[in-house]
Amino acid sequence: MPHPSYDVIHPEQNLSCVVFASPHSGRNYSASFLKSTVLDDHTIRSSEDAFVDVLFNAAPHYGAPFLMAGAPRAYIDLNRASEELDPALIEGVRRQGHNPRVASGLGVIPRVVANGRAIYRGKITLEEAEKRIDTYWRPYHAMLQRLLNDAHQHHGQAVLVDCHSMPHEAVDSVARQGMKRPDVVLGDRFGAAAGSDVVDRIEAAFTSAGFNVTRNTPFAGAYITQAYGRPLRGQHAVQIELDRSLYMNEALVQPNDNFEDVQKALQTVVAEIALIGQGRIPLAAE
Repeated sequence: MPHPSYDVIHPEQNLSCVVFASPHSGRNYSASFLKSTVLDDHTIRSSEDAFVDVLFNAAPHYGAPFLMAGAPRAYIDLNRASEELDPALIEGVRRQGHNPRVASGLGVIPRVVANGRAIYRGKITLEEAEKRIDTYWRPYHAMLQRLLNDAHQHHGQAVLVDCHSMPHEAVDSVARQGMKRPDVVLGDRFGAAAGSDVVDRIEAAFTSAGFNVTRNTPFAGAYITQAYGRPLRGQHAVQIELDRSLYMNEALVQPNDNFEDVQKALQTVVAEIALIGQGRIPLAAE
């Protein structure tokens, strides 16, 4: 039985130093949560990275583990620090400095979904927030670090590929600047979270499969990339943002006619990325 916080698929043989993860594709919406929200069952899914777990699930076939969230992002955001508590949502929490993510309602317990739509009528208790963190956040991150430790132990390096999706309009600003609209945005926190050789290889894998790729604009990586990217210690983290319109109808939250083609293209990408650390493509020493 999978853990309520996550499911992890291990390869039959651990061949790669790469760990794939999908922290925002969880869709186990409990009846009690759906009863507590003012949103309908469809709107509550608007901030979910729908189907990302399906798109990247070939990873174990190429010797890399794949970690997938169970709980939905609207319930708890695994790509936030556990301390990012929103005083506008959680009773008894005091504001501590200015955190733009928390201020916009996107703390570890989100107050809003896409387009700023409120999830709840009022506040939730601190006890409820802490229960979610203990039940879902901590186990997910414990497993993620365990997988990275295992990769490092067996291969001398570990590479986290953190898989996400982005709304099509998220890159409108890039297009307005005269750049070709990217299909994929790689986030390495401007080089702080991963070695350039790692990011180059990941970009080359996407480019070879026909995707237009850019780096760090408008997404440079959030908590997970920042927390786990330690290239000087041989632990790299790269965030992947994939344009949802390539494979799904965003309004309906349903796969579109291109879904299978995109999935096949991503399978070749995953296969190429998983080669990192398998001997044929060794990582450069940091």
